[in-house]
Amino acid sequence: MEEHWVARWGALEGELQVPSYFLPVPQGPLKALPKCPPLPLLLSLLFLSLGLPVLGTPARLICDSRVLERYILEAKEAENVTMGCADGCSLSENITVPDTKVNFYAWRRMEVGQQAVEVWQGLALLSEAILRSQALLANSSQPSDTLRLHVDKAVSGLRSLTSLLRAMGVQREAVLPPDAASAAPLRTFTVDTLCKLFRIYSNFLRGKLKLYTGEACRRGDR
Repeated sequence: MEEHWVARWGALEGELQVPSYFLPVPQGPLKALPKCPPLPLLLSLLFLSLGLPVLGTPARLICDSRVLERYILEAKEAENVTMGCADGCSLSENITVPDTKVNFYAWRRMEVGQQAVEVWQGLALLSEAILRSQALLANSSQPSDTLRLHVDKAVSGLRSLTSLLRAMGVQREAVLPPDAASAAPLRTFTVDTLCKLFRIYSNFLRGKLKLYTGEACRRGDR
């Protein structure tokens, strides 16, 4: 019997699964196939998983809790790995990072624009810090493949998160109107090990970033 071949798409469970095999379908009327997620969403998830900036990223993609949890898990895994290396995997220079401590009472009293400034500036500074650590690791005499993998993942993850937040409008929210109260200067300090750097990365995602996106998603549902 002559057969046609159709691609079978995997289920979307946190990450995009691309077609990996083909199934034969007997000739004749085709039965209704399960609905796939819209193609723009599939492409967006694919590009984000590769750390590529995405034009037209769905504005509320980050409201899917699985998306942010994936990056939090990667950050926590990197922190756990670096906790086990000598001296916390020392860096050859101090790197400036954002302060991730959150005063929940003060946070709830802040205007949305002020919260956006803290998140957007913190994300930018954290991205610079991870990129700097990537450069330092590349220039070290005996770079570990495992460490390099986790740093590369962090670089990719922060690029994806920047695209997601930009699609959500955080960059616009961070531009305060002239009559608005100015945001407090971003609090920073320095770290000298990869372990401390990944701890800051993990804390930032689980703290300010998750707080901000959670509130923004709830506002969008009203």
